[in-house]
Amino acid sequence: MDRPDEGAGTSVGPGARPSRAVWLAVVLVAMEALALGIAVVVLLVDVVTLTPSSLASAIALIVLTAVAAAWVSWIAVSLRRGAPWARGGAVFWQLVQLAVALGAIQGSFAQPLIGAAIAAPSILVLVLMCTRSVMLHTKRPDPEP
Repeated sequence: MDRPDEGAGTSVGPGARPSRAVWLAVVLVAMEALALGIAVVVLLVDVVTLTPSSLASAIALIVLTAVAAAWVSWIAVSLRRGAPWARGGAVFWQLVQLAVALGAIQGSFAQPLIGAAIAAPSILVLVLMCTRSVMLHTKRPDPEP
């Protein structure tokens, strides 16, 4: 059963075209995954060109960032496909990013612009995850009676 999306001129269900809200959420989450991938490259360059105070910690940070990049990439792909778990994964990741943003705007090494740059897309994705079209796109199919 197809239901109209909120003003996007599309329908939901298998084979349906995702709404603008879904596309925007997918693009934003994919951009977050790309940013994590860039962070992995920067961390790798740093560990090769600089002397870390703890090589084990540097390698652990690289591995954790690479795992996060892969996971957020999978969230973006699954969100595009309409996987029901993808909304929860996206919401969780946005909350993690908001915690990082909060840390970036506080303390003796505060960087408010960096914190705002992290928080703004996270808030937007959280709002998008609550829109009707995204919820319908990621809804589990009703079981056949």
